[in-house]
Amino acid sequence: MHHNARGLLIAACLLAGGAGARLSAQTAPKNNTQYGTSGGQFLLLGAGARGAALGGTFAAVATSDASALYYNPAGIAMMSRPGLLIGTYDYVSGTRYSWAGLAFPFSGGSSAIGLQVGTFGFKDQPIYTIDQPDGTGATYSVSETFIGLTFAKNFSDRFSAGITAKGINDQLASVKGQAFAVDFGTHYHAKLGGRPIQFSFTLANLGSNLGYSGSGLAVGVVRDTSTGGPTQDPQPAEVTTKAFPLPTTFSIALAYDAIHAKSNNLTLLGGFNQPRDNSAGFAFGMEWGFPALGGSKFNAAVRGSYSYAPANNIDVTLPTALNDEENLQGSAFGGGLGYNSDKFRIGLDYAYRYMGVLGGTNFFSVSLGW
Repeated sequence: MHHNARGLLIAACLLAGGAGARLSAQTAPKNNTQYGTSGGQFLLLGAGARGAALGGTFAAVATSDASALYYNPAGIAMMSRPGLLIGTYDYVSGTRYSWAGLAFPFSGGSSAIGLQVGTFGFKDQPIYTIDQPDGTGATYSVSETFIGLTFAKNFSDRFSAGITAKGINDQLASVKGQAFAVDFGTHYHAKLGGRPIQFSFTLANLGSNLGYSGSGLAVGVVRDTSTGGPTQDPQPAEVTTKAFPLPTTFSIALAYDAIHAKSNNLTLLGGFNQPRDNSAGFAFGMEWGFPALGGSKFNAAVRGSYSYAPANNIDVTLPTALNDEENLQGSAFGGGLGYNSDKFRIGLDYAYRYMGVLGGTNFFSVSLGW
C-alpha cells in the first residue's frame, strides 16, 4: 500500500505540473469575454467555518462533518455517524449568507445520503429612481437559494465517490431565475511514510444556464408616431434577458499529515482549481489539531490558508493601497473547539476571511454528530 501511495503522489504531482505547464503555454485571449460571465456567484460562498478557514484546500479533508456535502460529496461516505452543520456570516453591504447540511451514513457505513441548503440575500431595501432620487417609498428584496441532494459510496477501504443534484432559485425583486446543476467528487486516502495522505477531485456547479423572467421585465411599447400615424396605447411586452452559465469549477486538493500523533496532528494542504470564468488558481494551508486535550474528550484546532484567484484583468503595477488589498485577498484563518464521545459529537468553529477591497468577514458554524 505504501508503494501505491507513493505512485499516486508522483502521478498527482505530474498531473498538476503538466496542467500548469499547458495553461502557461496557452496564449492569453486579447479580450476578457470569459471573465465575469457566470451567474449564481452565491454558489461559491462556502459552507462551515472550517472550510472557510482552509479555503480552496479543504476538499481533501472534508470527511468528518456535513460540510463535505458542499466541498466534496464523496466525503460524507467516510462519516462515522449522522451529522448536522449550520453556518452563517455577514457578507458585504448588509447581505447575509447561511448554509445548513444534514448527512446520514447507512448500509453499515458503506454509503451515505445528505441534504444541504444555502441562502444569500437581503431584505427591504429602498427603491430609488431618476424621477424620485429620495426614494419611491417602495422596497425590494433579494433571495438566492440552492437545495442539494447527495449520494455517496465507499467503493473500497481507500476510495469513495459522491454526486449531488442541486436546484437553484434566484429571486431578484420581481424577477426570478432558475437552474439545475450537479456536483461530483472523489476521495482517495492512504498512508505515506506511516502518515495519512488524502486526495480529492471535484467538479462543482455543472448544469443549465440561469435565465430570468418575471413582472420586473414587463414594459409597455408605444408605436413610433413620427410619421403622422394615429397614436396608440402602450402594448405589453417583456424584456428578453440573456441566460448566464453557472460558475463551474474543477478542483484538485491534497492533504498530508506532517505530524500524526495521539496528542496532535499537523496537516499540510494544497489545491489547484480551474473555474470557467477566471484563470486557474491555487491554494495552500495548514491545520494543527489536538484530538484529545489533556487526555480528555475535548478537541481543538487552529487553521490558516491562502487562496489565489487571479484578478479580473486588473494590473496594479504601482505600490498603492489597492495593490496591498489585492495581495492580502484570499487570506483566511480560524479555529475550533469540540467534544467527542461515543454517543455524540459537538463542534464550534470560527473563521476570518479577508476579501481585499471588500474587507473581512467572520464565519461561525456549529456541527453535531450522533
